[in-house]
Amino acid sequence: MAATSFHPGKNLGGYGDAGAVLTDDGELAAAVRLIGDHGAREKYRHERFGFNFRMDALQAVVLRAELRRLPAWNAARRAAAARYDALLGGLDGLTLPRTAPGNEHVWHLYAVRIGPGRDRGAVLAELHAAGIGAGVHYPVPVHPQPAFRHLGHRAGAFPVAERAARELLSLPLHPHLTEAQQTRVAGVLAEALGTRL
Repeated sequence: MAATSFHPGKNLGGYGDAGAVLTDDGELAAAVRLIGDHGAREKYRHERFGFNFRMDALQAVVLRAELRRLPAWNAARRAAAARYDALLGGLDGLTLPRTAPGNEHVWHLYAVRIGPGRDRGAVLAELHAAGIGAGVHYPVPVHPQPAFRHLGHRAGAFPVAERAARELLSLPLHPHLTEAQQTRVAGVLAEALGTRL
């Protein structure tokens, strides 16, 4: 079973929050449908605790229209990621994202790592001051979140996740991003890192 989000900011996004669960297991599919429809197979007869997770028809219309455009949009995102790779490769204090061999990335985000000894907050502030919509996604790992404190994990328990949370910075990326816009992002980022392209 897998889940996907159709949040408006995703590659395939609706006009509001939505999502889907995918499975080839009939029993799991039935259970998910039951939970997503108030735990009821028929109106007013609730077999189990559930929620209202039914996607409305308007969301479906938007997503169906976008689905036809998705391959081209993902190709444009891959091209934009390749441009960032070319523009930013070799910048001191910056680690670029990589795609594992045999995989094809759809580049929902292009998240670079701001190296140790650099102030990610200051870099982000300079990008924002220049009108560049960079951001920090997932600044707090899962284990210190209040919902998971009961598990007892302390700082240092997941050093890779903790380091990523301190270093990741998402650069603007969407299917309509132009080469000129990316060149500007790269220039401001290099300046913020105290280096040159």
